[in-house]
Amino acid sequence: MATATMSFNLVGAFRGLSLASSSTSSFMKGEVGSIHKTAVVSFPRKSPFPLTIESAHKKGAGSTKNGRDSKGQRLGVKIYGDQVAKPGAIIVRQRGTKFHPGKNVGLGKDHTIFSLIDGLVKFEKFGPDKKKVSVILNRTLLRLSNS
Repeated sequence: MATATMSFNLVGAFRGLSLASSSTSSFMKGEVGSIHKTAVVSFPRKSPFPLTIESAHKKGAGSTKNGRDSKGQRLGVKIYGDQVAKPGAIIVRQRGTKFHPGKNVGLGKDHTIFSLIDGLVKFEKFGPDKKKVSVILNRTLLRLSNS
């Protein structure tokens, strides 16, 4: 980088000039007078190494992108096969229909499968890759509830 310093002496530039209307004025004659100009230009010495400026590659201490977590959705099977389910009991909470509703069960708007009657929960295969959930009325449960 070059650093240029220029000094200009204004007092010396106007020495000998007058603004009088006479024809003897040096300014009207076009005489400049004695203008002193001093110019000093200095260049820095070349360094043996090229000048490079690097930025930080990492954030400063104390900042992190971690530190948050979301709650679990509590999905999955709530009442397993051969267990007793009462009316309105949630059997499976799911996103989408991984399990399809069978007999005596209902399907909620969020695909929750729930029992419609008292009975035993049964999981069955439905087609080549689907599963069906049903609630079967159990005779022994009827006898116990009636007695």
